[in-house]
Amino acid sequence: MKKNIIVLTFILVAALSFFGQAEAQQSYYFPDHGEFNPDIPSPWEFLGYDIGSHHTRTDRIVSYFEELARLSDRVEFQVIGQTYGHRPLVILTVTSPHNHTNLESIRDQHIKVTDPQQPAGDYDNQPVIVYLGYGVHGNETSSSETALLTAYYLTASLSADVEEYLEEGVFFIDPVLNPDGRDRHTHWANMHKGDPLVSDPLDREHNEGWPNGRTNHYWFDLNRDWLPLVHPESKARIDFHHKWYPNITTDFHEMGTNSTYFFEPTKPIGSENPLLPREVYTDLTETLAGYYAETLDEIGSLYFTKEVFDNTYPGYGSTYPNFQGGLGLVFEQASARGHIQDSDTGVLTFPFAIRNQLRTSLATIRGAIENKEMFLNHQRNFFTSALEEANVDPVKAYVFGDSYDQSRTDALLNLLLRHRLEVYELSETGNFGGKTFQQGSSYIVPAGQPQYRMVKSVFEKVEEFADSTFYGTTAWSLALGFGLPHAEITDRRLPLGDQVTEYKSREITDHVEESSYSYLLDWSDYYAPKALYHLQKNGVITNTAFVPFTANTSDGAKSYSRGSISIPVSIQDISSSQLHELVREAEALSGVRFQSVSTGLSLEGSDLGSRNFRTLKPPRVLMPIGHGFNANEAGQVWHLLDTKVRLPITKIDWLHFNRADLNDYNTLVLVSGNYNWVTEEQLENIQRWVRNGGTLIAIKSAVQWAIANGLVTDSNLTERINTPGSDNETQRIDFSDAQNLQGAQRIGGAIFETDLDITHPIGFGYHNRTLAIYRDHTSILPVSSNQFSTVAQFSTDPHISGYVSSDNLSGISNTASIVVDRLGSGRTVLFADNPNFWGYWYGTNKLFLNAIFFGQHISIP
Repeated sequence: MKKNIIVLTFILVAALSFFGQAEAQQSYYFPDHGEFNPDIPSPWEFLGYDIGSHHTRTDRIVSYFEELARLSDRVEFQVIGQTYGHRPLVILTVTSPHNHTNLESIRDQHIKVTDPQQPAGDYDNQPVIVYLGYGVHGNETSSSETALLTAYYLTASLSADVEEYLEEGVFFIDPVLNPDGRDRHTHWANMHKGDPLVSDPLDREHNEGWPNGRTNHYWFDLNRDWLPLVHPESKARIDFHHKWYPNITTDFHEMGTNSTYFFEPTKPIGSENPLLPREVYTDLTETLAGYYAETLDEIGSLYFTKEVFDNTYPGYGSTYPNFQGGLGLVFEQASARGHIQDSDTGVLTFPFAIRNQLRTSLATIRGAIENKEMFLNHQRNFFTSALEEANVDPVKAYVFGDSYDQSRTDALLNLLLRHRLEVYELSETGNFGGKTFQQGSSYIVPAGQPQYRMVKSVFEKVEEFADSTFYGTTAWSLALGFGLPHAEITDRRLPLGDQVTEYKSREITDHVEESSYSYLLDWSDYYAPKALYHLQKNGVITNTAFVPFTANTSDGAKSYSRGSISIPVSIQDISSSQLHELVREAEALSGVRFQSVSTGLSLEGSDLGSRNFRTLKPPRVLMPIGHGFNANEAGQVWHLLDTKVRLPITKIDWLHFNRADLNDYNTLVLVSGNYNWVTEEQLENIQRWVRNGGTLIAIKSAVQWAIANGLVTDSNLTERINTPGSDNETQRIDFSDAQNLQGAQRIGGAIFETDLDITHPIGFGYHNRTLAIYRDHTSILPVSSNQFSTVAQFSTDPHISGYVSSDNLSGISNTASIVVDRLGSGRTVLFADNPNFWGYWYGTNKLFLNAIFFGQHISIP
């Protein structure tokens, strides 16, 4: 009996403790918000711990959302996609039960608001559409915890205000925009959490290991991917966005621990995109800013506005919605980067960060409902004014296409369709802007369409700016990034063919016929490397042409560019039928057609048995990574080889580099980073490996390290790297001007013109010597003293698009972007600029792939 009393007492104390904790959670996060439905579990009840005491894994967030949908008629749960790591991308739709029964008709009516050709209807009877997005940067974790609380509030609150919100609005909660990155950081923070908690910034919990959880599986920043749409997370999100066209989209972030809280507006004028109506930054943004100030003032939280962040680039989560007639908003909360951390303003706790994010989330909901008509009316006017502006724009359309590279052309076409741009086939071959565009391989994008402003963003070259200091990139032309010929059309009579409404897929239905002599692969197509490597990994012997030639093929007479591949039948170790099957597999995998020939005698140029055809060895690529390396650059290399070539790359942590036998590899890729870890012995090993025939590829700041450490012998490079002419006189400048002047000398991201040697192996597969290069740094690479070794050189007046100061522009003019230098029997390939930027610079990817596949045959005169 006594034992039972003790047990009951323990249970009662535990229950009282639990209810006390629950009440504390409720009062901390939801003071004065009334009663909640007891049948709906709170996040802390469902998870078994207080929100803010532990970092919540993505799967547990998803499970909670599924439970809300199971229990409440206010909620629907759906999966809209999947990450590389096979984690679901989910959306919780919260609105009144009445709205749920009419959700499709609500959507249909809302879409009419975005179509000037359709009646807008009565705004009083239309819900406002709000998309609440959280956690695009996986280690900015307060946001997704906030998503749990926001979902609970809208689902369980019994207040009259929430009842009104749900009747007047449809709310989409996207709790984790970057599940793969979030789970990396969640594991780190939880595994290093102390008990008691440790606030010392030096504690391991607050210093996440490389590459950290900010990025996705391939170490890409997804907050830059709303425009290029390289990754599955972004593609799923954009598809959903265009299904609904939200009036308001939120984007919750974290920033440095010693900061406070930021909400929009951003910097006035200079940080605004001039294509957008000014009311986006004034009427709409400032209206909601009042709600945010009020809610944070109530709890005494410090904040700031109108500084640091900008709205120019249309591919952020907080800017892309602005181009769809909605309002995108960025929020930045000082980060505990764990559970508790000392800061300049005191001890910053995880719950405090979550509470700030929650308050602005709920303020967004209230502001959206109370200003519903303003947001709906803005969206209608946005698309109507787009047509009006297009009508007076002298540019009536843009044409693009490359008859040599249908894969790259189709990739841009599919991207434009994903952004819901109207695209048409070119009805007849024509000359525009001094370039010839072929019917059957070119497309027209009219300016006169509701997506006029997005059309301008995709094709326009921006050269004038109201400011000189930017948070991010200032150039984003997709047409330049894809490296495709394109031109403006000013004639109102457009040669429009059929409208393209479906994505293009390169399915090969008419496979190459079996050959008894050789198969040929044109290197001009973007996916030719993918086809080549499929053959190489299966032991097929392949030769590459160092001169252009024309052959009589199964498709008739066909011209082939330098770099094109010949696969002779007789020299293989497999039967002709087995070889034919592998070639068919390569066609199916890459979407690139091969041709067969029955003779080695070419119609023009070298014959297939000439010494101008050289045998290729399969690439074996090694890339050191780890703490101190640029994870974005490394991830871009990894992603390119994984997804575009299906070529495995060994990513070795620099701590284990001494375990690698470099003779097992023929290509070493060095991205930007700190190379102080390289010992004298390791450096000698690298130098010896290059001398013995290895190909070293250095990108951006790794170029300087390679030059400084004996991996480059060209005296012009070793003596003049980063030393443009300047006088030694120092002009005094006021300290208060330092930030703006230094910012003006940064190249945050701009596009420049180069002359590419298309006869060089690095330039194989290109047909136009003029090539756009993306640059986001100020380092200078001199041209080589060897006349044949500067592969790409900036022109005299190279600026195409984006901000660059006059000093930087003059410093870049006539310098090198790509140089190849010989070291013994090997070579060092120097890329001053990143050819794989953000995963969408199709136009320069082939330069990097050529270095990998053809580097072994670069002999420098």
